[in-house]
Amino acid sequence: MPHTVQGVIARSKGAEVELVDIIVPDPGPGEALVEVQACGVCHTDLHYREGGINDEFPFLLGHEAAGVVEAVGEGVTEVAPGDFVILNWRAVCGQCRACAKGRPWYCFNTHNATQKMTIAETGEELTPALGIGAFAEKTLVAAGQCTKVDPEADPAAVGLLGCGVMAGFGAAVNTGGVSRGDSIAVIGCGGVGCAAIAGANLVGATTIIAVDVDDAKLETAKGFGATHTINGSREDVVERVRELTGGFGADVVVEAVGLPQTYEQAFYARDLAGTLVLVGVPTPEKEVTLPMIELFGRGGALKSSWYGDCLPSRDFPMLVDLYRQGRFDLEAFITERIGLDEVEAAFAKMPTGTILRSVVEL
Repeated sequence: MPHTVQGVIARSKGAEVELVDIIVPDPGPGEALVEVQACGVCHTDLHYREGGINDEFPFLLGHEAAGVVEAVGEGVTEVAPGDFVILNWRAVCGQCRACAKGRPWYCFNTHNATQKMTIAETGEELTPALGIGAFAEKTLVAAGQCTKVDPEADPAAVGLLGCGVMAGFGAAVNTGGVSRGDSIAVIGCGGVGCAAIAGANLVGATTIIAVDVDDAKLETAKGFGATHTINGSREDVVERVRELTGGFGADVVVEAVGLPQTYEQAFYARDLAGTLVLVGVPTPEKEVTLPMIELFGRGGALKSSWYGDCLPSRDFPMLVDLYRQGRFDLEAFITERIGLDEVEAAFAKMPTGTILRSVVEL
């Protein structure tokens, strides 16, 4: 029997979000119905509202979530009713060319629920953000989007692994390959950048340089393990990174902004044969021009990080265990805990730089 619950939708481009009744079907084959307990307010949700992802309005927003499986459809074996899960937006298929090569974190055929959730009043089909749609009391996802973790964990904290924290941690550790004794510079110290800093700290990087134009964000970055800070509005980022790394540049530079100028800074702030990781999401019109002789002569690797190149079944339980052991402070990412009716206000706070993460608790 379908479920009528409240959810936060973006009805049209740029319009303020609305809290409305939505209809969530019972799970069909391969699907799971999840009672959402908490969901972070990610900048990607604002991109959806602004039409920056696609124009498939209306959207059911929210994707950085944790909750409890209420029911599963036919053929589901990964999870069962009562399981506490983190939702992920890359449910691997296990059969595509990436999966067949043993690289499921690159899966080219990730999938979502087949059935559609709808607006109760009009019957309009909703497009769930990143295939999840978790600013709702319940949501319908593909069973593979559910990753079972320790049920004693705080849903508001571990739900952040569903997007931003995993993206940043993975950019540094999985994509960048940061290891003990390495140096790393992170350009952009929002939630994703701070997660990259926390990840580098966890695995033993010895020089961790935070770069931003906001002193408050730089101060926050210190709390996650930054050993040095650079304010890019007052200092030459490339020269300062080199000064802090013996004149050479960082082994890894994570660009968590998505702008041409910060990408160029990241490129030149690397050591020879160093790695640049782009995890900041650029808008389609942004372009970078670099001399080919520099691309050749500096060597190393220029990488993009998709979802921190994570494998949820591997990475989520491991990071939750580290959190439960007090070794990875997920709660430090939470600035405020809010209700479903406060999502629009959370969006308005994003440009101020005062919020690392607002988290909706249900």
